Amino acid sequence: MEQNEISQLTHRKRTLIFINLVVSGIATSILSTAMTTALPNLVEYFGVSTALGQWVTSGYSLAMGMVMPLTAFLITRFPTKKLYMTGIGCFIIGILLSIIGRNFALMMVGRVLQACGNGVLLSAAQVVILTVYPREDRGTMMGTYGLATTAAPIIAPTIAGLMIDAFGWKSIFYLVLVIMVISFVISAAAFADVLEIEHKKFDFLSFAESIFAFGGITLGVGNLSSYGLVSLQAGLPLLIGIVVCALFVLRQCKLPKPFLDVKILRSWNYMISVVASMVLYLVMMGSSVMMPLYVQSVMGYSAVTSGLVTLPGSLATAIISPLAGRMYDRMGIRKIFIAGAAALVISNAGMVFITMNTPLWGAAVLNVIRNLAIGSLMMPLLTWGTSSVATTKIADASSLLTSFRTIAGSIGSAVFVGIMAVASAGAQAAYGDAAAMHGMNVAFFWMAVGALILLGIAIFCTKGKRQAKAS
Repeated sequence: MEQNEISQLTHRKRTLIFINLVVSGIATSILSTAMTTALPNLVEYFGVSTALGQWVTSGYSLAMGMVMPLTAFLITRFPTKKLYMTGIGCFIIGILLSIIGRNFALMMVGRVLQACGNGVLLSAAQVVILTVYPREDRGTMMGTYGLATTAAPIIAPTIAGLMIDAFGWKSIFYLVLVIMVISFVISAAAFADVLEIEHKKFDFLSFAESIFAFGGITLGVGNLSSYGLVSLQAGLPLLIGIVVCALFVLRQCKLPKPFLDVKILRSWNYMISVVASMVLYLVMMGSSVMMPLYVQSVMGYSAVTSGLVTLPGSLATAIISPLAGRMYDRMGIRKIFIAGAAALVISNAGMVFITMNTPLWGAAVLNVIRNLAIGSLMMPLLTWGTSSVATTKIADASSLLTSFRTIAGSIGSAVFVGIMAVASAGAQAAYGDAAAMHGMNVAFFWMAVGALILLGIAIFCTKGKRQAKAS
């Protein structure tokens, strides 16, 4: 569909498309994190070890990391409506396999199909929103979409826990299945081919390189905390991923029609948004893992208490995300970026001084500040960055940024847990029972350093509204 045709989409048609994107986004986001709660039940049901069972979550992330680079090609090669409905269909088939699967292998096939479908749906949704809405409304709409896709995975473990206790672990899949079937029906009726088609050949070599590059890095980083850097499980895939990633980039720069256009990183605003998003995800995923560890492992409280401590922060994210989108539309990225990064520094620095005698509400307040910062930065950074590239390159920009920040998030989860473990072990003699708390303080210190780097990027690498939003 040409740009003038896109602008002529009726308000009702565009709203129906957006609602469908939000509905499917909520469903896919729920399943991305709900399985962490269901893991003990799955291990018992299939009779597998916990080490093998955890692949229902890590395998999902690995498959997502491998499929994301492919989505840029798919979005520009196939009609939007058919591609989106195919993504939903793939996700539904994956759910059905997970429901009917009587062995763990079939369960994993279902999870991989869900990850592949989610990769297509996530990238397509972002590109569609950034294409069908005018520049002055993109921040608001991306913020509203972010409300669904960021709040859903945060509250999903709590909802999953209640459903598992009441109806069993398969009830989660049944719930998401109903939502996705509704989304499929809405797509058939409401969706339109809103993105331009580019007739280019499928580059199998580039695709193979992207699998080894992004998949190797994601797998290697995911295994760091369990096996260490110098190991076959972590070091080898990480090395392969980095080497092949360099080869992938070189190949894309030489191709007249690249599989994934990495040259868009030459755009200053886009490049800064990618780097900033990676640092943000590094700190965000680190803190999301550390907070439950603090409440349960360090302080000795229950999982229910952990959920109550983190719940206000989750609600804060849900509230700030659409508001941040509106503020971005009005004032540009600089002021939001600086305020959000400063809040992230304060929240993580505050956790450095938490002790065993600090009441839990103190950590809860700092977590609210942290989540306000994350919610105010996540979608505005993506919107700002992708708005800095040509409309025809939005699919590449969205896929590349999402891939990089996903890898950064995996690094954050592994690295900061590793820092806590090393610091705790080294402080055992000096701190005794408080060694774990010391390890947590050290981990949050380095998260504060990461947030400080993000604040530096906000202050020195962004400009005012007019320059920041120029195409």
